[in-house]
Amino acid sequence: MTRQRLSLFDTTLRDGAQTTGVDFSLDDKRQIAAMLDDLGVDYIEGGYPGANPLDTAFFATRPDIRARFAAFGMTRRHGRSVENDPGVAALLDSRSDAVVFVAKSWDYQVRVALRSTEEDNLQAIAQSVAAAVARGKEAAVDCEHFFDGFKANEAYALACAKAALEAGARWIVLCDTNGGTLPHEIERIVRRVAEGIPGENLGIHAHDDTGQAVANSLAAVRAGARQIQGSLNGLGERCGNANLTTIIPTLLLKPEFSERFEIGVTLEKLTHLTRISHALDELLNRAPDRHAPYVGASAFATKAGIHASAVLTDSRTYEHVSPESIGNQRRVLVSDQAGKSNIISELARLGVALDKDDPRLSRLLEEVKLKEAQGYAYEGADASFFLLAKRIMGEAPHYFHVERYSVAVDRRFARNGGLEDAGAEAIVKLRVNGETRISAAEGNGPVNALDLALRKDLGSYQRFIEDIKLVDYRVRVFQGGTDAVTRVLVECADSKGERWSTVGVSANVIDASFEALIDAIVYKLLREGAKGDNSL
Repeated sequence: MTRQRLSLFDTTLRDGAQTTGVDFSLDDKRQIAAMLDDLGVDYIEGGYPGANPLDTAFFATRPDIRARFAAFGMTRRHGRSVENDPGVAALLDSRSDAVVFVAKSWDYQVRVALRSTEEDNLQAIAQSVAAAVARGKEAAVDCEHFFDGFKANEAYALACAKAALEAGARWIVLCDTNGGTLPHEIERIVRRVAEGIPGENLGIHAHDDTGQAVANSLAAVRAGARQIQGSLNGLGERCGNANLTTIIPTLLLKPEFSERFEIGVTLEKLTHLTRISHALDELLNRAPDRHAPYVGASAFATKAGIHASAVLTDSRTYEHVSPESIGNQRRVLVSDQAGKSNIISELARLGVALDKDDPRLSRLLEEVKLKEAQGYAYEGADASFFLLAKRIMGEAPHYFHVERYSVAVDRRFARNGGLEDAGAEAIVKLRVNGETRISAAEGNGPVNALDLALRKDLGSYQRFIEDIKLVDYRVRVFQGGTDAVTRVLVECADSKGERWSTVGVSANVIDASFEALIDAIVYKLLREGAKGDNSL
């Protein structure tokens, strides 16, 4: 059977830029466009030229990409001609391959939001599309609020779509702008639209306000749509857009779709998806969603011992696809629910071989359960688990010994009562290479000051830790009350791109933080092959 072609349209750089807390720089946009192009999407929507200086600058020099480069903007405004509308002119003059016009397709929105007439809105769609086609641009129309409009006035919503098609639009994209339509409704309505507009011209743009944007996009494909719009990691206003990071592997790995359709992303490129997803989060200074489908760190993680044993026997028992196909990896977590299978698997992942009959394995398992009863959590702190295993096995070198530390928080107040300045000072006294060393540092908080002081002077070990960077810090208070126990998770990275996590537990959040920081440094030294300090 000949497979049909599905087109992937990425709107990360336009709709994704409306995500709360996301602000792309010009360099960010260029890097993301290159990643998307390398992945194999068909269209990259760059933004709204003329609407803001950043997008205007981005379109001034077309990115060097294979994908079709799309500019987004409005149809001509009510009361203006196409020739006298600055917004339309900016789109037509942009260095884009395609122009995406957003147009109202709900009669209520036409009257209330545009303060226009239904007939003028139809003319604006047709005239704008015709102007783009006349300039040699591929034209698409995002029929905004289409599904709400269809339910309110089917005839008018269809008239908007047909006006775009008859004017020469390549794509008529049906938008679930408010994100409230359900999959069975999407499938029914798209099937009805496809009776009058060829599926090869139909697209879907779903928002995730009910958590079903991916399901809605796939429902539209089943009903006849042949373009899917979405964004990497589901970025977008409010609850986000359809997540291409979930849609792409579903299209490639699930027979219902892979046997019927083909897309521009190859199976080989799919193996880069996890890296691309995490690279986007890194650019935006966001922690990746550990529980994201396919690409999350926990997407192929197994915690219960009985599940771990089954996964290690045959991965199909608890995995719907191979993690390697998306560039992810299987993780068998170490926790108080762990069995020997979990321990062996996690040790193997970390490069430690331990036989199932080795008596140290039972000791390690009991130690893990004892530690987790005290509040430790090794499922999110692989480096601390690695160190714990090495200590149980008698293979952990000693590098330095901390004799004491102190932290002072300095808060200065202005005369009017406002905060004038705030900071922290830390002092760490330790023994290393047979010498006592005292280091002091200032930071923007007690943990930052401690981190800087601890890493300030480790003698001969200093060269191994110069490139360590603390990238994430998380605190959880449990067993509540004034004597609550605090768990701190610290994530570090180095110049090689390696990342590792450590854990500390104490009734004192500073103590817990310091324990995690020490583990982070010791792990780095051990991984770098640094020799231990025999004077300790």
